[in-house]
Amino acid sequence: MTHWSTRSLARVASHRGIASISHATVALILRDADLQPHRVRYWKTPVPDDTFRHKAAQVLWCYENAQALAERGEVVLCLDEKPKIQVLEPNCLTRPMKPGLLEKKEFEYTRHGTVNFLAKLVVHSGQMRGWCPERNDSANLCALLPQLLGDHREARRIHLIWDNGPSHVARQTRDFLRSHYPHVRVLFTPAHASWLNQAELLLRAFGARYLVRGDWASRLELIDHLESSWPEYNLLYAHPFTWSWTRAKMHEWVDRHRS
Repeated sequence: MTHWSTRSLARVASHRGIASISHATVALILRDADLQPHRVRYWKTPVPDDTFRHKAAQVLWCYENAQALAERGEVVLCLDEKPKIQVLEPNCLTRPMKPGLLEKKEFEYTRHGTVNFLAKLVVHSGQMRGWCPERNDSANLCALLPQLLGDHREARRIHLIWDNGPSHVARQTRDFLRSHYPHVRVLFTPAHASWLNQAELLLRAFGARYLVRGDWASRLELIDHLESSWPEYNLLYAHPFTWSWTRAKMHEWVDRHRS
């Protein structure tokens, strides 16, 4: 077995001659031992070393000073992708909810390919902008960077935060930014710490409102939906994210784990 329940534990204990025991008694034993074999939590944490401390401090400094930086003509941006969103069309029409009845969706569907979605977050305002690149690669990213950064052409400096995705760390992307946008300061989140990128929070909030339970008959239909949805998100929901994990808390966390 790869997954245990109180009943399966009781059965094996009896089979091996350990004890004739009921599943309720197994549950009491596990409770007293503070063990929960039926539950699991996935984790992947960064290594709390000096490299993590340095990179995290740079990102957190930008969040702590985003408003002050905006007031002096600098802007903090976060960028993240939601790649390969499946374009699914139910084989039967969805039945809308009625008094006393839930909405009913057909579980069989037709696939119409996938769509990539690239989202930019302006940290101090919470405003977003989205694009649907054909591929999630460096060439398509560089083609979109003039639009992405062009909204902030008056900024004295741009602090651009993103994770270590292949299109971000590619030499083509680095060279493009270095030659065309020398005033852009690129900050990479530490390894296994992409959660430090506020654009992940943005995509989660956006997806919960504009992707969950959606049906689309083609890739073009989903692309049209995404391109019309992010302006509505800005109008109805955009706000700066409350970020409570400060540099001080980060240093305490690193010190505690290293000790």
